[in-house]
Amino acid sequence: MSSLAHSHYQETCVICENPKPKGIHLYTSFICTDCEEDLIKTETHDPKYKYYLKQLKKITTS
Repeated sequence: MSSLAHSHYQETCVICENPKPKGIHLYTSFICTDCEEDLIKTETHDPKYKYYLKQLKKITTS
């Protein structure tokens, strides 16, 4: 693996709170691709849904 791959810029996801290289920006926050995909697939009756809502409340408009 090249040294460039090791120095790839990462941002901290507002949902999982882990540094990730890919994702989307929502206002001033970052949501990683993994959380974005899981969030879209999660049904409203799933217990994870409440967790996602709690994490998303951290997002504030700029």
